[in-house]
Amino acid sequence: MSLIQPLPPGPLDIVGDIHGEQEALLQLLRHLGYDIRGNHPQGRTLVFLGDFVDRGPDSPGVVGIVHQLVRTGKAVAIAGNHEINLLRNDPKDGSGWFFDARLQSDLRKYPGFARPHDPAERSAIVHFLRDLPVALEREDLRIVHAAWSVGAVEQARRKPLGGLRAAYDAWEAQAAEAAQAQRITERMAQERQHWPHNLEDGERRPPFLQAHCDNELNKSGFNPLKVLTCGLEDPATAPFFAGNKWRFVQRQAWWEHYTEATPVIVGHYWRSIEPHHATQEGLFADIAPFAWHGQRRNVFCVDYSVGARAQARKNGGTTQCFKLAALRWPERVLMFDDGRQQATQNFMQMPMATGPAQSVQALDKGLSKRSTLNLGFLPQIMAS
Repeated sequence: MSLIQPLPPGPLDIVGDIHGEQEALLQLLRHLGYDIRGNHPQGRTLVFLGDFVDRGPDSPGVVGIVHQLVRTGKAVAIAGNHEINLLRNDPKDGSGWFFDARLQSDLRKYPGFARPHDPAERSAIVHFLRDLPVALEREDLRIVHAAWSVGAVEQARRKPLGGLRAAYDAWEAQAAEAAQAQRITERMAQERQHWPHNLEDGERRPPFLQAHCDNELNKSGFNPLKVLTCGLEDPATAPFFAGNKWRFVQRQAWWEHYTEATPVIVGHYWRSIEPHHATQEGLFADIAPFAWHGQRRNVFCVDYSVGARAQARKNGGTTQCFKLAALRWPERVLMFDDGRQQATQNFMQMPMATGPAQSVQALDKGLSKRSTLNLGFLPQIMAS
């Protein structure tokens, strides 16, 4: 049993990043046709892409729903970078629901959120997340939170299921040793002396901190689990504020270099339903909201930025453009938490030098019949 697990057979509903938005998840499951126990009249299976937690109003509730569905065999799930942060006791933006150290700073950014105070509940959350894989695969499809890198996948494949934190920590330790040897750690300390402010202060723009940039790139070079859950990165040309933090590396559109035929579904990247909407990542500025992307048009990001809802509520802004979505496979149709359905576009359509684009043979194998949606009642609270 490894950190790369088989994807179940049959038709799937692949749910993007949830970030504590329990109500959106319940609405989405209802529109997808699932009952309270996760049963579907067409025998479909739920797949969760990770980032269940942080920022939203009820991370414990979301974990409880996902845990129950996985435990009963109605769903499979992988870990995202936010789950890894929790497992490693590494408090980050939006994790005040679990970590006391983040509580006050997060309450200034987000509305009130549920917190698990019972030690047994906290322990159950950790144990469930600890046992998650980082990727799922079958002949016609690959699932990963951020980036499908063959080398990183093969290294993760050799690590045991249940050993996610241990493997991540071991690779982080190697990165730390390299940072020390290359004087990255020393140079970062010098940068903090010259610019001692909080990188989460969006009003105070830092200079470009080269050592901080080098440190992030160094981690990716040593840690394949960071690649799979955070993506590939390049040096930024200037500091930019994203995810409530000043950053010095930018995420790479790795799909432009992905040449294999098997489609890949990811979350993580803050996509928008609106054309040319300025999302935090900016990787989709030239990609239509519902289009497949990548060199072979066989990669799809199903994160439509529901993680931004909480802060929008706090600031009194609109939340209408921030959606929780599921990609139905093999139909390649999106379902949103408000019940809207949307066909995706350009699957496996290779751009041509001249003439119209030609479609590559789709990889749907015996599952092309589109399912009928059951819009039956789903109670607002599911058993956890």
